[in-house]
Amino acid sequence: MITILGIESSCDDTSAAVLRDGTLLSNVTASQQVHEAYGGVVPELASRAHQQHIVPVVDAALKRAAVKRDELSAIAVTLGPGLMGSLLVGVSFAKGLALALGVPLIEVNHLQGHVLAHFVRTADDTRPTPTYPFLCLLVSGGNSQIIRVDAPTQMTILGQTIDDAAGEALDKCAKIMGLGYPGGPIIDRLAREGDPHAFQFAKPSISGLNYSFSGLKTSFLYFLRDAMQSDPQFIEHHQADLAASYERTVVEILMQKLDRAVRETGIRQVALSGGVSANTALRQAFTARSERKGWQVFIPPFAYTTDNAAMIAQAGYYKALAKDFCPLDKPAFARTSL
Repeated sequence: MITILGIESSCDDTSAAVLRDGTLLSNVTASQQVHEAYGGVVPELASRAHQQHIVPVVDAALKRAAVKRDELSAIAVTLGPGLMGSLLVGVSFAKGLALALGVPLIEVNHLQGHVLAHFVRTADDTRPTPTYPFLCLLVSGGNSQIIRVDAPTQMTILGQTIDDAAGEALDKCAKIMGLGYPGGPIIDRLAREGDPHAFQFAKPSISGLNYSFSGLKTSFLYFLRDAMQSDPQFIEHHQADLAASYERTVVEILMQKLDRAVRETGIRQVALSGGVSANTALRQAFTARSERKGWQVFIPPFAYTTDNAAMIAQAGYYKALAKDFCPLDKPAFARTSL
């Protein structure tokens, strides 16, 4: 019997989960509201909030799973990438607990965790899961990648953003329009009420399977500047249409490269992961590809789209099976690829 405690603290969510023999027993997350006033995550405030949340969150995860500390086989923790101050809280706690209990520590790459979120299952979960190899579009506030997945610990990045990520592009759109933070869900909600073809925005021309979103943000800013010279209330008058058109452009950029990846690899099993996988238009685009092109698509439940410890515990479980443990002196890292 393998019982894993997973800990995630890479950004602004403190999360802990317990997984036993591949079945999720609990997943507890404490979110931070303090950043809303600043229009984005403030690293030092995030690390302080993690310090306040880490003990009660881990305690709640163990209680909900009805698992005692001495029943744990290993502790899996996000070692990176992420905000260094936030990572250090989770990593330090995990190392201390592993040392105290005399159990191994398992290093988890946050990005691999997002990909493996598709394999998180509760006892009554009947969702289909991808078979290897499959492609995964990983889209979040900090990452936009097309990944070939050949095994739980064998992943290859086929393309990634060379500047801004899709989630960042959506957040910046909301910020430019004065809509608040986090911007992605606000844009998603507004877009459902607007005409996605009301406005046209420039798309990047990037070779290969890489992405770029910085040019889209800049063109959107200049578009609004010019429009507001003749109508100072332009944003207010066209809020929903602007959101819908901008969101459509982001989704089209993402799907264009993913279409190409499917053609080049011949792999027609395609998964969606990361915080932006909660976006309505992106989910609809995936469903449309399934119906029109015969892809077998996998879209995660909303609970596993944002940062969560269930995916960290799942990734840790695969490493525990391979006895791939981590030395206690291994440091956290802010940036990395897969």
